[in-house]
Amino acid sequence: MTAEVIVDIAHSEVDKIFEYRAIEGVKPGCRVRVPFGGRTIEGYVMRLKEGSDFDPAKLKSVLSVVDEPLTEECLSLVESISSRYHCPKALVLRLFLPSEMRKGAVRELFKTIAVLKDGTAEIPARAKAQAAAFAFLQDNPRFGYTELCDRFGRGAVNALAEKGVISLEKERVLRTPYSGVQGQAAERTLTPAQSAAVENIGKSEKTVQLLHGVTGSGKTEIYLTLIAKALAEGKNAIFLVPEISLTPQMFSQLRARFGDSAAILHSGLSAGEKFDEWQRLRTGEAKIAVGARSAVFAPVENIGVIILDEEHDGSYASETAPRYNTAEIAELRAKYNGCKLVLGSATPSVDTYLKATEGEYNLLKLPERINKGPMPEIIIADMRREVRRGNNTPFSAALREELENSLAEGNQAIIFLNRRGWAQSVVCRECGAVVKCAQCDVSLTYHSEENCLKCHYCGATYKMLSACPECGGVHLSYTGTGTQKVVSQLKELLPQARILRMDVDTTSGKEGHYKILKQFAEHKADILVGTQMIAKGHDFPSVTLVGILDADMSLHFSDYRSGERTFQLVTQVSGRSGRAEEKGKVVLQTYDPENYILRFAVNYDYEGFFKHEISVRKSTAFPPFAKIVRVMVVGEEEKKALEVLKGVYFSLQEVFEAHREDFLFFNKMKSPVKRIQNKFRYQVLMRLSDERLLPEIYTRALQYKTRDVNVYVEENPSNLS
Repeated sequence: MTAEVIVDIAHSEVDKIFEYRAIEGVKPGCRVRVPFGGRTIEGYVMRLKEGSDFDPAKLKSVLSVVDEPLTEECLSLVESISSRYHCPKALVLRLFLPSEMRKGAVRELFKTIAVLKDGTAEIPARAKAQAAAFAFLQDNPRFGYTELCDRFGRGAVNALAEKGVISLEKERVLRTPYSGVQGQAAERTLTPAQSAAVENIGKSEKTVQLLHGVTGSGKTEIYLTLIAKALAEGKNAIFLVPEISLTPQMFSQLRARFGDSAAILHSGLSAGEKFDEWQRLRTGEAKIAVGARSAVFAPVENIGVIILDEEHDGSYASETAPRYNTAEIAELRAKYNGCKLVLGSATPSVDTYLKATEGEYNLLKLPERINKGPMPEIIIADMRREVRRGNNTPFSAALREELENSLAEGNQAIIFLNRRGWAQSVVCRECGAVVKCAQCDVSLTYHSEENCLKCHYCGATYKMLSACPECGGVHLSYTGTGTQKVVSQLKELLPQARILRMDVDTTSGKEGHYKILKQFAEHKADILVGTQMIAKGHDFPSVTLVGILDADMSLHFSDYRSGERTFQLVTQVSGRSGRAEEKGKVVLQTYDPENYILRFAVNYDYEGFFKHEISVRKSTAFPPFAKIVRVMVVGEEEKKALEVLKGVYFSLQEVFEAHREDFLFFNKMKSPVKRIQNKFRYQVLMRLSDERLLPEIYTRALQYKTRDVNVYVEENPSNLS
């Protein structure tokens, strides 16, 4: 037999099948060691076949089988994903394996257990430690060897083993993430609207279902019901959420309902935890994979339903190679398994909602909250008037009053500001210079707690300056307000309030998100201040007030989706208020109160927003009525990057000249952020009316990639900076 192998080298020159003589135990999906170019490397067996197209005498043999991690579905997906995103198959294969497992850096963990074999043995009276250990084991016949030695001494325990009183056995230990996470197991009765949605999904002939429900409408209970139905049919499920911060909360509900059948996968786990959870899914011990974007590649077979919650979220688009769209991968898996893909959101993306209204997806609506309660009242605070009144704090009079009322009534509040740190930038008042990162073309943010400057692009940290690096001036000022400063000013305004902060700086560590959210859920704080990680998915019954600071922040970005993202963010964060019995309020602070996007958001008018937005997109020929394609050229040496840019541009210009009617825009330019991590960034930006040119664009652009200069293609990039 001949094994067709993809070697684990992510380079286009070796992105092809290599044939080897198969040895015993080799199957499709195996990871194997093979000789390649004078060394031994790992590869993946894609297929087995009789005979070979090459001289059998010249075929090298597979050296050994490492393991069998890849399913038949995985092998099929590799071909589809590689073709769709124009990337080497080896790079795609890596998505299906934890990186530490692929590198051999993590294995199963075993523990030595002392097991009582002879409960009637006679222990000499003088061997007091042995006698004590023996007595202890009669009540605990299986006990950890190391712990037993700590209690009674290694000599005594080993003596019992030599006498045959106990045996020492190896027992596998599972490294369980979030072992302290518990949820309420009570199964709720579905409302008529929820039942109708579940029934509609079951009857629909379409693969993709869009569940458009307002915040608090009970989408999660529909998800759990669909998963329960899949498990009852002997099938498995995948549940995707956009943020790691949402994963423990969702995991607790799944664990409460389905016990150990749920396994969690995301980048925040330790290598051992990720390995064990992956293995539980691969062996079928666990039946539900829950996690962020990468969990779409979970080794789950026989899938009965795939859930993709908050489908509009930009984090579902990968910004590293392969640059995949999670919903596209999920749809491929749903079609392969013949199951439903359920996309859920209170604010679906314009692209998704258009497909639903045109009949490509099945559209289900939940227009009311589950408790029939009203949506939170949104009060617009005009910050222009606040400034004219001499109020230079981040808090309007309306927000201060509502915060005081919330505290007096024993309720909780959330303050949202999508900017971390103390100040957005540090400016010299003498020469006007803005302090920038040495590696990136962006200003540094001041963080007061560490008294340092941080780059939010590359993560570099700098000592706080005492003088301007440009002119030596000592008069430095801070512009813009971040979450640290908001917390400090809240403490001055409301000294009695207990305040938590949740942003990237406070959630380091595997359980950083969970610990803060748990504290807030247990009412150990009155106010939660945070960035967008607090804006969606969370359910806190005691929260009756949400304050949105600087609602205009995302409104004026030079991105065709800035209005859509602002509407989504305002709607999502407003939805955290009033989810229980008490009516919720939202104070939305803005310098542009007449803006039509905010007006739609204030009235929770998604339909009105969608009709307006889709009309604008159609008249201006922006997605989904066109495709934005960006070819990025990135290199440490600017000269080399520019040389590659010229090659890419002139090659693509030939396509442009031959198909002018399909191009709405074509030009080369610096990236808006010219340098990140000491790498210069240039781009060729295109807007196409016809996608049929995409394969040629990929082929022409990627051929200029070199060892020193990276070239990659993005379709409708989620971040144009």
